[in-house]
Amino acid sequence: MSCVRFNTPAQRQQMTDVSNGVQRDEPIAQFLGPVMTQSKIDRLRLMATSDNPKIRETVAASRHTPEELFETLSNDPEPGVRMWLARNEHVPCDILRKLAHDPDETVRSFVAINFFVPADAMGDLAHDESPRVRALVDWKAKLAEAS
Repeated sequence: MSCVRFNTPAQRQQMTDVSNGVQRDEPIAQFLGPVMTQSKIDRLRLMATSDNPKIRETVAASRHTPEELFETLSNDPEPGVRMWLARNEHVPCDILRKLAHDPDETVRSFVAINFFVPADAMGDLAHDESPRVRALVDWKAKLAEAS
């Protein structure tokens, strides 16, 4: 498989439009990309219904995922999808609260290290049955104290 990426003229124009005013040698320049369009949002909605859990994981990890999909993805039967959702910093607090009680220890672990999880959910995770989850809560608290 080639690692060469071919952008359409429209994509190249979007990148040019976004990058106006940014010097090419600035670190942010390497992260500029085309703007999110309605067709891309529609594609995320379609991908969320895929039979392939890896594709659903991609949707769960995306910062552009529409909010109404978070609830659907939080009920996904595959722990990997819920794990990526727990890692996503754009997930609403109510979904993170729900994932703090997920049956999968790895999902709860990722909720514990998400810096946007609400304090009440962190309190629940501090008393989690899993030593790993509790250790991550302690680690995160020590990071906060050190800052």
